[in-house]
Amino acid sequence: MKIIFIRHGKTAGNLEKRYIGRTDESLCTKGKDELLSRIYPDCEVVITSEMKRCIQTAEIIYPNKKIISFSQLNECDFGDFEGKNYHDLSGNTDYQNWIDSGGSMTFPNGENPDKFKKRCISTFEKIIVEYEKSDVISFVVHGGTIMSILEKYAVPKGNFYDYQIENGGGFITKFEGEKILILEKI
Repeated sequence: MKIIFIRHGKTAGNLEKRYIGRTDESLCTKGKDELLSRIYPDCEVVITSEMKRCIQTAEIIYPNKKIISFSQLNECDFGDFEGKNYHDLSGNTDYQNWIDSGGSMTFPNGENPDKFKKRCISTFEKIIVEYEKSDVISFVVHGGTIMSILEKYAVPKGNFYDYQIENGGGFITKFEGEKILILEKI
């Protein structure tokens, strides 16, 4: 089975390099225009998170496809960092501690990164079972969601941050049960 992973298009928060997790932002004009300027591979099944930015991205890329949304694929809750960027958080002790932890600490008043990863992986696995007869599934989701799934399954093995992808970008992959082979970047 081929799996396409696409990170949602840009939002205003993305343009300002803000932590946008639980904030349900729409795509900005630049994000929409960038998506419209690219060519994406076709698929049979389109899966998104329940966040506007993912649904809107899927509607632009796959205008004639049914979109199936799962809240468990939503981005991580960044807690006190939500809506802020590096400049806003500069000098913040909690932020510095989180950076020093390599991003492994629970976000203050937010989600634990390991629990977030497990949530995304578990949901991915359920979806794969449910749509196992499909030849091509497209996941139009968040960067963190993609990174979580690929950290667990991608070959060659990498860490979470090795799979960062720009807004509107993604990976065409082949799922082989216990591993995901990355065939190309979008």
